[in-house]
Amino acid sequence: MAISVGERVPDFDTIDHNGDRKPFSAYLADGPVVLFFYPKAHTGGCTAEACHFRDLAAEFDEVGAQRIGVSRDDVDNQRSFADKHGFDYPLLSDEDGSIAKVFGAKRVGPMWSKRNTYVIGSDGTLLHEVRSESNMEQHADEALAFLRTHVNAR
Repeated sequence: MAISVGERVPDFDTIDHNGDRKPFSAYLADGPVVLFFYPKAHTGGCTAEACHFRDLAAEFDEVGAQRIGVSRDDVDNQRSFADKHGFDYPLLSDEDGSIAKVFGAKRVGPMWSKRNTYVIGSDGTLLHEVRSESNMEQHADEALAFLRTHVNAR
């Protein structure tokens, strides 16, 4: 069963686009996390969404939040995607869909995961979620607006 707003996110292992492994909880040590799932690297909508998160780096820094992208692409494809677009945040490889399953973002088929975004407080509590398959800017914009109005996210 997927986690719901108000529940604590269970810890899980991650591997980023550089091949570095660490538990998800290590990211929370630096403040709230905005974890966004995108279906497939190097596709039009996913590139637009990920670039919008990149372009709002200063705004996310102002609220003390980190951005982390997740897809089922392998590490090499994630690295290529990050390098091509100059992403300044980690892209996690979720090849088996286990991370997406925790959040209810896993789906079967060619799109692999739903386009969902989760704001997670530094204590590991899921604070907010954004779901939109077609509005690529909504994810970063809504997560940022939430963080700006909710002091407890810090």
